[in-house]
Amino acid sequence: MIMNFTMSHILIVDDDDKIRELLKEFLTENNFLISTAADATEALEKLNSISFDLIIIDIMMPGINGYELTKRIRESTLVPLIHLTAMGETENVIHGLEIGADDYIGKPFEPKELLLRIKNILNKTSKKPNKEKIQLDSLILDLKNGKIIGESKDLYLNDNEIKILGILSSSPGESFSRE
Repeated sequence: MIMNFTMSHILIVDDDDKIRELLKEFLTENNFLISTAADATEALEKLNSISFDLIIIDIMMPGINGYELTKRIRESTLVPLIHLTAMGETENVIHGLEIGADDYIGKPFEPKELLLRIKNILNKTSKKPNKEKIQLDSLILDLKNGKIIGESKDLYLNDNEIKILGILSSSPGESFSRE
């Protein structure tokens, strides 16, 4: 299944105005909806009110760096993350991947390579029938373990609730009969 990337919403978090604007222009031309943040604080504010399909994070930023931002994002969401940074040493790449980044691209970078990596990640993470974990804003629906993981507490589901939610989540936006 090839996902239609038109209007997938990406957040770019980078303190370099020029890179942020160049990425925004390039990805907008490639049919993505783009939001930007100049630092981690602004990114966290946007994440509280907007749902994103993917986040691109610079590591070296003043205040809260990209690693800390990644850790905070991973506390509440499974949204795909790409680290885009000048810190390309092997230990930095490994650390970024260990704390939850889905990919890591060193600067300078080829825009087409970034575009292909974004598309590959979105293809793999697009909503597919019978996913075991489904992100719903700040909630995670874990069908395999039969629970809804929330911010303050988890809710456990019975077998019928799991079956119903599995059916409903297999075709978002569809109508179903009671049977």
